[in-house]
Amino acid sequence: MTDPVIVLVRPQLGENIGKAARAMLNFGLVEMRLVAPRDGWPNPSAGPAAAGADVVLERARVFDTVADAVADCEHVHATTVRKRGVTKPVLTPGAAADAMIRDEGRHAILFGPERSGLETDDVALARNIVTVPINPEFGSLNLAQAVILLSYEWSKAAGRERPLAQPTQEDTLPPAPQVELEGMIGQLETMLEPKGYFLPPSRAIATRRTLRTMLTKPGWNTLEVRAMRGVLSALARTPRD
Repeated sequence: MTDPVIVLVRPQLGENIGKAARAMLNFGLVEMRLVAPRDGWPNPSAGPAAAGADVVLERARVFDTVADAVADCEHVHATTVRKRGVTKPVLTPGAAADAMIRDEGRHAILFGPERSGLETDDVALARNIVTVPINPEFGSLNLAQAVILLSYEWSKAAGRERPLAQPTQEDTLPPAPQVELEGMIGQLETMLEPKGYFLPPSRAIATRRTLRTMLTKPGWNTLEVRAMRGVLSALARTPRD
């Protein structure tokens, strides 16, 4: 499996190039190609916006034309939300990602300049068009958003062969044993009894059942049960002067 190449066609702002690099590296992509960047390359504004994705910027290659940038690629995908007067298969990002995994050879994904997107001649070089299902009243994605969307879909499709790490999550404790829940519920019932909470007697069983159902729903762990029992103990104490 070969990683896709991200091709930014006539990008205008160094900051956007940096943000695109950041989006790429989040999902394991490092090969960026730039076609005629407006402000030249390297661009001092790209580094800070990349937020540490320096490896992408350091490896970025510059080309004069789109044709030159994709000359070694067997598959070219053009991202656009506009009809360009060319007849091409239209894929969702997910379908395009599946094709990148399925079809052997190098894949390139074209992204147009921030203000106008890809031109018709750019799209004509592609094998297909990749279009995001989007709000028809507002179909506007910025460059980094488009790059991260395609990069994410590719990483999902490639996950079976090269899974990315899930962000570190806090370890969760197992549910508390039933005996600890019973102790908490019994403590609360003991506190509520003298307050008349279970009156009238004809409703006491239903009231206790409702209270038990409510307290067993959250899946308390041991620390949470202890914390709640501490709260109840504090409420039961005589207020200090």
